[in-house]
Amino acid sequence: MPTSADHPVVTRFAPSPTGYLHIGGGRTALFNWLYARGRGGKFLLRIEDTDRERSTPEATAAILRGLTWLGLDWDGDVVSQFERRDRHAEVAHQMLARGTAYKCFSTQEEIAAFRAEEEAAGRYPVFLSPWRDADPAAHPEAPYVIRMKAPRNGETVIDDKVQGQVVIRNETLDDMIVLRSDDTPTYMLAVVVDDHDMGVTHVIRGDDHLNNAARQQMVYDAMGWEVPVWAHIPLIHGPDGKKLSKRHGATGVEEYQAMGYPAAGMRNYLTRLGWAQGDAEIFTTEEAMRMFDLAGIGRAPARLDFKKLENTCGHHMAMTDDAALLHELVAYMAAAGRPPLTDTQTALMKKALPFLKKSAKTFPELIDKASFLLIDRPIAADAQAAGSLDTVSRGILKSLTPRLQSASWTKDALEAILTQAAAENGLGFGKLAAPLRAAIAGRSVTPSVYDMMLVIGQDETVARLKDASE
Repeated sequence: MPTSADHPVVTRFAPSPTGYLHIGGGRTALFNWLYARGRGGKFLLRIEDTDRERSTPEATAAILRGLTWLGLDWDGDVVSQFERRDRHAEVAHQMLARGTAYKCFSTQEEIAAFRAEEEAAGRYPVFLSPWRDADPAAHPEAPYVIRMKAPRNGETVIDDKVQGQVVIRNETLDDMIVLRSDDTPTYMLAVVVDDHDMGVTHVIRGDDHLNNAARQQMVYDAMGWEVPVWAHIPLIHGPDGKKLSKRHGATGVEEYQAMGYPAAGMRNYLTRLGWAQGDAEIFTTEEAMRMFDLAGIGRAPARLDFKKLENTCGHHMAMTDDAALLHELVAYMAAAGRPPLTDTQTALMKKALPFLKKSAKTFPELIDKASFLLIDRPIAADAQAAGSLDTVSRGILKSLTPRLQSASWTKDALEAILTQAAAENGLGFGKLAAPLRAAIAGRSVTPSVYDMMLVIGQDETVARLKDASE
């Protein structure tokens, strides 16, 4: 389908609200969003809720939350497929009027008998309805379905931007039902009508829908509608090459938020999962919009790699603006069910983020590194840190407190005091840093001693050293 300034790109994401937003669905939505946004087009959202027994409002809400966390905004209102069922039925009757569909009165028993006979004869069991070319005058007063008149001969060719040319022999396709006897539309009809009415120019979806494309293309042809550009993307597999499932770890988008992955890093990683352009590995969302195209999508299933995901997220933690990172940290803590930061902790976190974010790959890692500012006195040192608080070390800390009480609280001043104290005791700074870490953070592995002291401030630092020296 050609696009231009007058007819911009329109993509859509159309999940079924029967559960959480799967990570594969999140990537499909992301690909659609990037393709549209990078071309000044529209990204639409449709909830395919025609399966009333399995569709739930809770699942719809989970899908919207997952998309929002990923940072994928959509244009206009969310469309409910179920609410458009009258429009779908209207199109089925238009197909009847155009002669591209017909009423079929065959019963389930007759269809089963026909197929059994075909199989027994060694033929492909495609149901051939006796009502396809029947005179309407011969129609009985009985329930019927509306079937599309599929071409009997030749081939249907899907020109797919990812899979290449896909050819389906028409003799293998039966006349599919488009409207059931209770006037409810089938999925195959509803999807095409919705995509046409919403002006969708590019259908970018999982390759598990590739077999549907031939039937759906026939509906476009039957209505004389322009066929959209097809792009069927491979599914995501686990690290072992098998279809992604719970045994591989998290499969839902919201699970990744609760695990503490930053959204920008997740977007970057999912963009690269099955798509590539040159050597680009780490990029901003704006760069991804400019680069993303259908030609860069591979045909082979992508494998989820948690180590690479963490490394990508680490780059984005370091790249993200402090205020935005703090905002996302607060959202993560709520999603993970962790207690919120107090006002004091929030103020300290703001001061610490510039150095904490440089070495953290996830929010749990960042919080762990920030433990020194989240704990209250008296600080109980862990076993390894407590080992560095011997009698000599406690004496050194005690001698330091009056110097620190009167010090100018800058890094240069603190370096001078601590370097002098180490020299006076015949120690390298590393030997002095161990009891300082134990006193300030209760741990042996922490951020820089100077960074911690500058964040918690003069009074708190002196108080912690006094506690440890006593």
